Amino acid sequence: MINKRLLIKNLLAHNDESSFYDKKRQLNLHTKEGKAKFLKHICALSNSNPSNNSYIVVGVEDQENEIVGADFYDDSRIQNLVNAFLENPPKIQYENVPFPNLPKDKVVGLVTIKPKSKVSFFKKGIYTILAKTTFVRRGSNTMPTEEKVPYSKQNIETVISIENNSRNSIAHTLDSVIDFVNNRHKDMPSKYKVFKELFVICWSGNPKKIRDNVFLSRVDIELVNEQIKLFYSAQDEVSIAYDEDSFTITEYVPLGLNDKTSYYPLEQQKLSFYDNGYYKIETELLFEPPQYNRKVLHHIYNANLSLLAKLQKGIELNDREEQDLENLPSTLMICSMNGFEEAKQKLEEAKLLLKEYKNQSVYISFKEVMRIFRKIKYNK
Repeated sequence: MINKRLLIKNLLAHNDESSFYDKKRQLNLHTKEGKAKFLKHICALSNSNPSNNSYIVVGVEDQENEIVGADFYDDSRIQNLVNAFLENPPKIQYENVPFPNLPKDKVVGLVTIKPKSKVSFFKKGIYTILAKTTFVRRGSNTMPTEEKVPYSKQNIETVISIENNSRNSIAHTLDSVIDFVNNRHKDMPSKYKVFKELFVICWSGNPKKIRDNVFLSRVDIELVNEQIKLFYSAQDEVSIAYDEDSFTITEYVPLGLNDKTSYYPLEQQKLSFYDNGYYKIETELLFEPPQYNRKVLHHIYNANLSLLAKLQKGIELNDREEQDLENLPSTLMICSMNGFEEAKQKLEEAKLLLKEYKNQSVYISFKEVMRIFRKIKYNK
């Protein structure tokens, strides 16, 4: 079993970016340009490594090779993006890997691109990339090619060596469990569970009872053996269930208008463990957006646009408007899902205003809402 933290360290220590590995400060999958760049690198690494895994490490400064971290990214449907634009798409996996020197809300992203025999190319255009374009890696450079891509075995031994040197050990597992419980989450209840005498999951969170249900907030969940952060949120409510063979995380989203909040199931992630040392993760989107009276929503929608206009002009907000601003992202999401087609665009256009606002929880709310939009989009 590969320890993903060790794997990242070994990739960074091996040498600079190469034909089997790339590193990025961050991914930007909110724009067409960002998606195009990401897809280009996936295409190139896949074509240059048909016989071995290739990797992209996210959250590393390019010049100094310094691990600075990136936001937790839980979009399990990133594969759908690859499938939508690439012919012969490779299977990819995005994992969030915690590092001791990073804040709780920061991780290093690890994209694993699985080997495959057929050449990948763009089946439709995006941004400046035309349909039928094929990319390959030449050293650390990604470039288009019109030549036939040869089947290469050049990196097999190197990648296998790096992966073998990243195998987990009992010492790594025990150290990580102790660190999780006693150091990183000493301020809240923490638990662990061993599955099939091999897999260890640690989780922490503050329990709170809402009506007849018990949720955990400020939740952090890790599959310790592989150093993968399965879930992290500073806001959302989560329920956890497990038996001898599986561990299930159900995420809820608080939504409502006029201070009346209800909790809607967003997504369920189930890990199933097997006696042969294998496990699988299945994700199911559960979200059914609440429906409201359109006349009421029209009034609320206009009020939120007025609030953004005040923010744009630098007008000081009163206490009630401050609270409304914190709820603005989720309110515009409700409007968008109730037929107000421009609501999402208005929210995206306000990103910089919300990011620079003095109350940081406003931008956190924005990021949470965009994450939900992304889940729904890639689930279609």
